[in-house]
Amino acid sequence: MALSYEVKLDTFEGPLDLLLHLVSKNEMDIYDISMSCITAQYLRYLEQVQEQNLDVASEFLVMAATLMHIKSRMLLPKAEPEEFENEEIDPRAELVQRLLEYRRYKEGAQQLEEYPQLNREVFVRPETVNTVDDGASSAVSEVGVYELVKALRELLKEPPEPIIHAVVKTPLSVADGIQHVLQCLRQQQYLPFRECFCAMPQRDEIIITFIAVLELVKLQLCKIVQLNQHGMIYLYPSDAVRSGRVTSVDGIKSEYH
Repeated sequence: MALSYEVKLDTFEGPLDLLLHLVSKNEMDIYDISMSCITAQYLRYLEQVQEQNLDVASEFLVMAATLMHIKSRMLLPKAEPEEFENEEIDPRAELVQRLLEYRRYKEGAQQLEEYPQLNREVFVRPETVNTVDDGASSAVSEVGVYELVKALRELLKEPPEPIIHAVVKTPLSVADGIQHVLQCLRQQQYLPFRECFCAMPQRDEIIITFIAVLELVKLQLCKIVQLNQHGMIYLYPSDAVRSGRVTSVDGIKSEYH
């Protein structure tokens, strides 16, 4: 009987992450990438993913097409120098620029990820900013962007509805998201962050509602806090929202403009 074995593939955040890995693995100069070698290894990775019966994200396929297009342009005969006054643009230039930009962001993200570890064993007394409905005083602290992004990631991890490979434009706008969040906050003392979203939201609905929450925080129409470290996140509406003076996007314009 034939023995079966499994091949464990590295996972990458996107096609640029994979390309950067291949450039580093082959010790190539990022300004002088061997398109033939990189394209072959990139396509081999996609073949291994498909052999494992895994779904290949569309952006990886788009990058594969881009690499093959650049490779084909590199194989074309170069024009005679006297035919053009300006030097011919390297077909790899745009790809190199994208890789350099991605590398800067990746290195910056790695540095930011190390910062919280500096004070990991230090705990401070949270600021008291409000009370809960039962009248008992409770110490709550304002939520930073990292805690808010962490809550967003938890929402995005929830299993979505069955995936259909079709690209459609979402009918939901940021204005609609703001309207929805305002309705949730109206006449509320506080609102759990999770209750801003429906039971099984689509990814586009999560992103748009999240942006709507950030816009309301920016306009100081609500405040985001935690009762304790790593605890549930709540939205506290401003007096204008709670009293009903601001109930829509038009109300925001009349109140603040």
